[in-house]
Amino acid sequence: MLTRRWTTWVIAVLLCAATLFAQESRNEASKNPYDLPDALLPLWDSLSIRQKAAQLIMVYMSPAEFLVKNEFGGVLVMKSHLNKKDNFIHNLNQANAELRIPLLVASDQEGGRVNRIGGISEKWKHAPSAYEMRDMEPDSVRAIARSIGSELKALGINLNLAPVLDPALDHRNKKSFMEESHRSWDKDSTSGEKVAAFVQGMKDNGIVCAAKHFPGYDSWTNSDHQIAISASPLAKIQRNVGLFKAQSGIIPVTMMSSVRFIRISNRPAVFDSRIVRMAREMSPETVILTDDLWGVSLRAWISGMDRATSKTYPTKDFKKLIRIAVMAGNDMFMITYPKKAEEMVNYLERLAKYNSTYRKRIEESAARILKMKNKAGML
Repeated sequence: MLTRRWTTWVIAVLLCAATLFAQESRNEASKNPYDLPDALLPLWDSLSIRQKAAQLIMVYMSPAEFLVKNEFGGVLVMKSHLNKKDNFIHNLNQANAELRIPLLVASDQEGGRVNRIGGISEKWKHAPSAYEMRDMEPDSVRAIARSIGSELKALGINLNLAPVLDPALDHRNKKSFMEESHRSWDKDSTSGEKVAAFVQGMKDNGIVCAAKHFPGYDSWTNSDHQIAISASPLAKIQRNVGLFKAQSGIIPVTMMSSVRFIRISNRPAVFDSRIVRMAREMSPETVILTDDLWGVSLRAWISGMDRATSKTYPTKDFKKLIRIAVMAGNDMFMITYPKKAEEMVNYLERLAKYNSTYRKRIEESAARILKMKNKAGML
């Protein structure tokens, strides 16, 4: 009789302990729904929803006061910003000294025609293009990337918006815009090894890379200035994605294309949740970055070409553009119009405060960005 009571008591205690453990686990999950490292939790808990929303914005390089006031997550650096190198470095250091979360400082240092450091010194005036590097041995590619990465690090740049993994040929076997521009790494079965060497060379100096433009820019028009359309069948698009997928384990950022892949959707890829989901499925922690949301083709899709190219762009259309970009699943929004970047933070904050769906989406992306910055040693 005593044994039976003892057994019943032990079972009751174990059940109680299991219940308490399960409850504690649920409590911990509710405190950390985005699986942040423990070291980041105090920072995360101290951030307002506005500060989290601000992490989603990558703005055109601006004065330190403006960057600090809005607490943006990142800045985009162009060649013109580097014309006065010392001023640029001073401005960037001033901003980072006052920000709680350091900036993601991005630039398109592809080489060839897209050569942001080309004006700094004679050494970089003719930095090789992807078209040239893809014919080199992997060790040579890594050495070049390491040397360029050292220059970027000295400038304070920590994200290279490269490599370009877009296909060299479209579905008709004609050269794509990226191939004509000598920007594509796509050539043959050796491409993956050489891309990895480029990425590793950058990583040797603490530079993170971004693969672009998912799912593979195979149009022949420039989507920054025109509406770009691809008629590639799904099978060809899936083949184009192969190079992105092969590098997804070592490249933590993926930039979306603004091309409309009409066999999938009439929306630009960056606005289509199915295509963004394809990028997300490669790696759940990948930070999905838009191309410039102030690009003509994206604004034209929202409101028509006439309004996109006029001096003023309707506020209601800009808000619609933001909502679509958020709900498509993008994490970080690039915009080359600083005033609109501030409007974007304000609007994201309002969306998050009054709509739990938007709040969850914004927090998911902010957490993903912080985890990426942490892993890259930026925090």
